Parts: sequence; C-alpha cells; structure tokens
Amino acid sequence: MTTPVYTIKVEEARPATGEKPSAGPVYRCIYAKDGLFEMPAGINSPWELFSQSVKKHSHNQMLGHRETVDGKAGPYVWHTYQEVYDEALRIGSAIRSRGINPGGRCGIYGSNCPEWIMTMEGCISQGIQYVPLYDTLGPNAVDFIINHAEVSLIFVQENKIQAIQKSLPNCISHLKTIVSFGEVTDEQKKEIEQFGVSCFSWKEFSSSGTTDYDLPPIAKGDIFTIMYTSGTTGDPKGVLLSNEAIISEVLCMDYIITETDNEMVVEDIYFSFLPLAHIFDQDARYLLEDLQELKPTLFCGVPRVFERIYAGILDKIESGGALKKRIFQYAYDYKLKYLKMGLKQEEAAPFFDKIIKVALGGRVRGIISGAAPIPNHVEEFLRVTSCAVLSQGYGLTESTAGCFTSLANVLPMMGTVGIPMPTIEARLESVPDMGYDALSEMPRGELCLRGNTLFSGYYKRQDLTDEVLVDGWFHTGDVGEWLPNGAMKIIDRKKNIFKLSQGEYISVENTESVFGQCPLIAAIWVYGNSFESFLVAVVIPDKKALEDWATTHNETGDFHSLCQNPRAKKYILDELNSTGRKHKLRGFEMLRAIHLETEPFDIERDLVTPTFKLKRPQLLKYYKALNPELNNYNQDMDIVYARVFIAYLMGNIFFPNANTSLLTGYLTALTDHHIIGASKFDWGTPIMTALYRGLDEVSILNNGKGKRSVTGFYALLELWFFEYCRVGMYLVKVSTPTMFIPVWVCREMKEPIGV
Repeated sequence: MTTPVYTIKVEEARPATGEKPSAGPVYRCIYAKDGLFEMPAGINSPWELFSQSVKKHSHNQMLGHRETVDGKAGPYVWHTYQEVYDEALRIGSAIRSRGINPGGRCGIYGSNCPEWIMTMEGCISQGIQYVPLYDTLGPNAVDFIINHAEVSLIFVQENKIQAIQKSLPNCISHLKTIVSFGEVTDEQKKEIEQFGVSCFSWKEFSSSGTTDYDLPPIAKGDIFTIMYTSGTTGDPKGVLLSNEAIISEVLCMDYIITETDNEMVVEDIYFSFLPLAHIFDQDARYLLEDLQELKPTLFCGVPRVFERIYAGILDKIESGGALKKRIFQYAYDYKLKYLKMGLKQEEAAPFFDKIIKVALGGRVRGIISGAAPIPNHVEEFLRVTSCAVLSQGYGLTESTAGCFTSLANVLPMMGTVGIPMPTIEARLESVPDMGYDALSEMPRGELCLRGNTLFSGYYKRQDLTDEVLVDGWFHTGDVGEWLPNGAMKIIDRKKNIFKLSQGEYISVENTESVFGQCPLIAAIWVYGNSFESFLVAVVIPDKKALEDWATTHNETGDFHSLCQNPRAKKYILDELNSTGRKHKLRGFEMLRAIHLETEPFDIERDLVTPTFKLKRPQLLKYYKALNPELNNYNQDMDIVYARVFIAYLMGNIFFPNANTSLLTGYLTALTDHHIIGASKFDWGTPIMTALYRGLDEVSILNNGKGKRSVTGFYALLELWFFEYCRVGMYLVKVSTPTMFIPVWVCREMKEPIGV
C-alpha cells in the first residue's frame, strides 16, 4: 500500500561548498502546491480583520472570565464583540492622548484577562506597537524590556503594580504612565507619582478616551508587535512581527482548519490559559476546574500541561477499581484499533466516547500542542480519550507561532510536528559536527524556514538577526528529520550540545528526552561539561511512583525524606540508565549520579521559560551548591579499583600476567561505570562491572555452539574456557582470563589491602 505524501518538492538540494554545509531540497505542503498562501488584497492590518468580525458577530460573546468572590471562582462573565470593540477604541484614543503616536510602543504586563485583549486591540487600532511583558519573567526582565523598547506607557495587572514600583528607579528615563487593569490605591498613586510617573485605574483611563476618533492609515509592512522571547540564555530578544506576518498566520490557520474539515463555528469556545505575552498563547493549577466550568471546544497547550492531564486521568482510573479499569482499557483499545484503521475521531467509537470524554469538559473537539514535543504515549492517549482531533504543531516567535502542523485525522503523523503551513517553505541543512546529513536516505539537519510569516528581525540587534537570517532563510537551531510521508520530526537542538572531557559530544535535549520516558520521573535536567567524562542530573521523581516503591520495599518517610534516601536514589538512577540502554544511548550518555528534587522546575525561581523549556544557565547557577553532591557519584567501585591498583604497584598484592588487565580494569571503571560502551575498548570490563554491581546476568557463548547463563563467581570460572561473552546487548571479546581475577578480588574486597 502506497504511503500518502503530504509535501511537494519545489527546489533541488544544494551541495556543500567550502563555506556552507549541504542543504536538502525545499518543500511545501500539498495545500500550497501552486504557491505560498498570501494576504488578500485590501487588508493591511489585523484591526481590519477584527472590525469585520465585529460587523458579523457584534452581539456574540467574545471574551469571558471568571470573577472571584470570597476566594472562590464564580461562573464566566462575558463581553460581546461590540463591547470589546468600543472599549478598544476608547483605550486606543486615550493612549494617543498621552502623546504616543503610530509607531510608538505601549507595554502590557499581566496575566490573561479581557483587559489584556482590549489593550492590544486599542494599540493596533492606532498603529501603536504593543510590547508584552511576561507575567512570570520577573523584575529584571521587566526593567530590560521597558528600557530596551523605550516603553513610555504600560498597562499592568493590579497585583503587578508593586513589581512595577520596584522597577521605577531603573526605568524613569522612559516610563511616564502606568495604567492598572483594575483599581489603584491612593497610596500607590502617591508613591508612583514621586518618580514623575502618572498612574490611572482602568476606568479612569478608559473614560478619558472616545469611540469617535480618526484612525490612522496602517501599512501591511508596519510592525505589529515587539514580542520578546523568553530565551533560555541572556537577555530577551525583541522579535519584530509585521502586520503582514500576523494576518497571513491567522488566515492561513483558518484555511487549514477548513481544508481538514474542522471549520470553526460561532458556538466554538477557545480556552486561553497560556500566557498572552507568548506568541503561542499559565496558571495551570485550576486547569481541570476551569475546563469543567467553561466546557470549551478548542484549546492549545504545552506538553507539560497535557502530561498533567494524562497523569490525572490515569490516577482516577487506577483508583476506580478493577472493573472500571478493565472497562476503560477495553474502550481505549477498541477506539485505538479503529483510529489506526483510518477512521475519523467521530466515527471510531461513538458509544465509548460518551464514557471517556468528560475529563476535558465534555465538548472539546480540537486540541493543539506546541512549544515542545509531546511524548508519543501522551499524544496517543489524548487522541483516544479526549475524543477530539489533536494536532501537534511547531513554531517559534520568529515564525509568528505555528509554521508546521500535523493533520488531525492522519494517525501516522503522531509523534511528528506534521507538514509546513501553507505560508512556509522548509528545508534541512546538514550539521556535520553532530553527524546530521540533509542529503542522506534519512534526511536530518537544521530546520530552515522561508516565507511570509517570518519575523522582520531582532529589535536593535542586527548582529543577532544576521546570525539566523542567511540568504533569506531563517535558521531555527532545531534539528529535524523528514519522514517518508512528508512530516517533520524534531529530534534535537543544534545549540544544546557540549563536549565531554574524552571528546564525545552530548546532545543534551535528546538525552533528556530519552530519560524522560522513564515512568518514575516527572522532569529531568542533565548536566555535563568539557572538564568531566560523565553526566549527572537533577531529577524530579514522580511522587506516586516513588511512594509506591517505598511501600513495596518497606521504606518509610514522606516524599521529601524519600528523595534523600540512598536506596531510592540508586533505584531511580538504575531505572533511568535502564531506560537509556533500552533506547540505545551510548555509554558516555549514561548518568553517573543524580540529585532528587522535590519541587518542580518552576518559573518563580527562573528555572524554566513560560512554556516550560529548561533555562540551563539558571539551573546550573541554582544547583551549583549541589554540584559537590552530584560529583560525589557512586564511587565505591573506583575507590576499590584504586586501592587494589596501588596495592599492586607497592608489591603488596600479586596477580600473575595481570598487569594490563588490572590497569585496564581500573581505567575503564573510571571512564565507563555503567557498562554500556565499554565494549569498544575490546576488554571484558562490562562483565567486570556487571559482576561487581550484581546487575546483569552474564551469558556465555561457547564459540557459537550454544549458550547458557551463569552469574557471580561461577561466571569467572566459565570465562577461563570461552572466548566471547555477552552482557545485555553487547558481545565482548575476552582477551585473557586473568583480567577477571582482579574484578573478583575487587568485588569481594570490603577493606583496603596493604594500603
């Protein structure tokens, strides 16, 4: 059966030159076979799109929020399209009255709320560039963005006024006006005005504006927003996005939804919980509660949120009893079978859908996951249990959000980010240092983009712009792989590589992705550097999994004390490395030691971005105090080898013909504590390690004439007679039997000998 292909080639590959690596062919999606999607004539600004929607749906509900009364969230309260439109005009004209003209900049600092959207619409109605500030970036980033973007007026959520007050001494050369999304106290006004800055409540500021205000002409090439990236290193970069890029993205998404038979209707409700200061749309604590109250039909999320939903549903199923679990599993398997046969969501298992679709509110029909790869098992689970079409997307701030999307009812695209959007052309560029070849049978390389939704550059950073925009191609820094059906799979990150002391390169995101599949952990940060030969990690265990292990192994204590338990650490370390071996990680990619952390990596400590990407320099700085613990890895084996080796050199212990055997045993213990990869030295050290740690059964191959398994000291005797042995998946040549004598001595020795 022929595999359908969802992309077309529009340019041939480019061979490598002296200065540039090779690049693969250029592809578009099948929906853009005659050319990239373009902006329709007569529309130059997103404000015009919004105005058209208001004319069509003026009395329809547009923005809803839950009001909190006595600490409890109430029902959703709604604003109509017309109400939002009128308020946006008032806010826009009030901004102009403060001396900000078209092309000027206005900041927005706060969580998702109707006022956030109204402020944005007010800015774009006047051709003013709005500059979002993350609700969770903290005061240092706020100071930087205000000064870098020269923001003179900023809208602030009520509970962020205090943070802005702390920033005022550093920002008074630019910031002149603060507007609260809600109220502002007399005391706050007085303190703020001491810096020569005016301060208004939302009602005060809105009432100073008018709906009768001449709107300025706006060109499609004008800058719509300066969207500062969260960044994993250094200061945020201001990404310049034009009106054309925004309009093209919005209309293109609508086109794709329609072409894939998922056209939006007026009854649809979109659930907004990702930060609006991020181009892909945070407070996920009340996520499931809000879902039940709102009953949305559409929402976007990040993998971490979906993993929480997945874990929550599984936990409910596990605690529901054996019968409920069997019914669920039967329904799950039944539906998955028919999805794999090509049936659409609504056709695969309509009866069982009524049983299993309640968790997300009961009405969800479309889910988009972005910001990072969603684990395959979570994606499959959601495709089955949500009873909604699920698309994994890929995008960056620089590509105006989504530039790839998987097709919802094409199950073979599971685990990929799908195909290019109709606004984008894509190709792969080889990365020789990492072994990725864009011209191979399995094309892999850095993903490069070209199209009309790309950014215009980094604000005031032409140097950074020139680094990533080369010959019209945006170099994403992400490493992708084209699959036979035309889908793209993101497999690595070009920038997140480092070299260990022995010269081996580590692609740390790939390594973390593999270890992340271990069911015992919730999150992991892997660290290494060029001064050490091994990797260590900070691990957040899955609380329930660790507590279950403790119950089974008669260990007592709460979650915090279990994370300090050496047996728990060893158990999780061994399971992580077992997962690594299962997925064929190399020996130097195995973990030498771990630190168990009880608290999730969070934004409050600046350890992750608002889309939960690890901020590696900040993680290193935060856990620097723990580095001695991480470097104090399980050294028992090395210490014993060292003692025996020193004793041998001093003449206190003698092994006939074992000089090189003992030396290689000791050195290999230092370079590869965890078996995998040691076979490349052509030594039997993997067997030494296995016997010492008591981890693996040793299988003896009798020169190819059959196999039998032995363990412990008897394996040593067997090795006197057979040339090859196997540990796990590795076949190792045994050069001399004497090399196993020091291993046995090391294993049995409890005290130093002659030292």
